Amino acid sequence: MSSLQNSLAIVGGLTLVGVVLYNLWTARQNAPRQASSDNAGVGIDPTLDSNVELKGPQDPSFLDDAMATLPVPERKPPLDALIDVIAPIEVDNQVSGDAALAALPATRRVGTKPFAVEGLNDTTGEWETPTAGRRYHAFQAGIQLANRVGALNEIEFSEFVIKAQSFADAINGSPEFPDMLEEVARARELDQFASEHDAQLSFTVVATAAAWSPGYIHQHAARWGFVAGVIPGRMVLAAPVQGLPPILSLSFDTQAAMADDPALSAIREFSLSLDVPQVPREENAFARLREAARILGNEMDGLITDGAGHALTEADLNAIAADLENLYDALDLRELSAGSPQARRLFS
Repeated sequence: MSSLQNSLAIVGGLTLVGVVLYNLWTARQNAPRQASSDNAGVGIDPTLDSNVELKGPQDPSFLDDAMATLPVPERKPPLDALIDVIAPIEVDNQVSGDAALAALPATRRVGTKPFAVEGLNDTTGEWETPTAGRRYHAFQAGIQLANRVGALNEIEFSEFVIKAQSFADAINGSPEFPDMLEEVARARELDQFASEHDAQLSFTVVATAAAWSPGYIHQHAARWGFVAGVIPGRMVLAAPVQGLPPILSLSFDTQAAMADDPALSAIREFSLSLDVPQVPREENAFARLREAARILGNEMDGLITDGAGHALTEADLNAIAADLENLYDALDLRELSAGSPQARRLFS
């Protein structure tokens, strides 16, 4: 073999090695980031706004221990004249809880609206859902005036009357129904108010460098206090009271979370969301949403954007915060404060 051939062979070999090394480097650069085994590798940004109160340690194991001791929300009657049509039902004799339960309709909905029956407990003097072993001397049936599907209409009101009358007949009761046109008009006015004061905020954090694996997202979000939700690809920042809606939610591609090997899934964005009327004002949910997006974005090389993909500036976020304060005030004035049982039902 001539010296020229030898030179060409060496050059070709070096070129091949270079291509292989470049491909390996490119693959490593483009591979989704994986969760670190070093728990100290990622933590809450020390510049976290001191005005944002964190509800407990950020170690996710804290949440496992705390779930068993979380307070349970106070049981309240589901019917409220503020957001429900209510029809009183008089009975001549006491009715057992067992008889009332047997008389209830099979479904607790009329069209798209919740339907409920309450009995006046002879012992406590309070309205409650009929319970076996108790006795009642009065009842009331109700249907919700509005929800996120829309306002109560004439057809739903008529079906409510039929369902409530059937229950009353079964317990030998006499219902008294309010005027349909007045209640439907009230439903439309309430629905209009709710439509103008509803807010479901969502920020998207988009990767500006390497993509993320589901485990990488989980590890970073867990240090903020998020825990895995029931749906794959969803995490929640739980409310301090068990059974209430989460303060914030985090979601990413469900298919990526359900992959045979999630570590190979490359995720380039996730969303942080807040359902404003569902969370009490005192939880400072928007401030926590804003800080969670900022911290996760900084730590994970991500950019905070809106639903249309536009980067959000501090001025944008300040404007949203000011608008939310006005919204909270309007809900308070209407006695539908964010996070209240009435608001959670209306905005659902």
